[in-house]
Amino acid sequence: MVKKILVSQPQPSSDKSPYFDIEKKRGVEIVFRPFIKVESLTIREFRAQKIDILSHTAIVFTSRHAIDHFFNLAKEMRITIPEDMKYFCITETVALYIQKYVQYRKRKVFFGSTGKINDLLPTMVKHKQERYFIPMSDVHNDEIQKLMESKKLQFTQGIMYRTVSNDFAKDEPFDYDMLIFFSPSGIMALLKNFPDFKQGDIAIGTFGMHTAKAAKEAGLTVQLEAPTPQHASITSALDEYIKEANKGTEN
Repeated sequence: MVKKILVSQPQPSSDKSPYFDIEKKRGVEIVFRPFIKVESLTIREFRAQKIDILSHTAIVFTSRHAIDHFFNLAKEMRITIPEDMKYFCITETVALYIQKYVQYRKRKVFFGSTGKINDLLPTMVKHKQERYFIPMSDVHNDEIQKLMESKKLQFTQGIMYRTVSNDFAKDEPFDYDMLIFFSPSGIMALLKNFPDFKQGDIAIGTFGMHTAKAAKEAGLTVQLEAPTPQHASITSALDEYIKEANKGTEN
């Protein structure tokens, strides 16, 4: 029976989230508690990479995290980003997020439509004269580097933020019937916080095949996987799972 569920993501900002509908519909408690968090490098750590941001004429943003940590770290270092700086973003949503820090002007902001860096590449090639700076996480692959090199673009990659475990306090209760994960990092953080973790009757749900793979490799049994042909979202899959798991127990 499932009564209390931990969702390893921040609480939704909208009260119209499907998670809240599930709580009311199924009579369960859902707690939003990320296992991981993203934090900026220190000024000293960034400067150790010997990168001169102002020697670049364009910035490539692959996420809103990258935007937050780029502008915040630049501010801490008292770097004023020139008004003529160009921004190349992986999606329009990411591009619009820049408005949080600078005045949005379409002539300086470019974005892709699919969320993949190779979709943005043709636009970057049209601006081959630019010197690109790419803010990165400490965990990344070499896809962007290979694509940039293949088109002989001038670029620098710099680590500006990292993913760390959002540790549980010693007195923080851990009395959940089900845990939902969204990344391999979340699985790693669970095992870091609870090195002697025994799954027992706790159900594990995962979103994305890499998350499911990480959970299984960690020795966990995964009861719920999404997306599937039947359930494109984790909330749809979760609702169905609770319905079946609690069948016959509802008042």
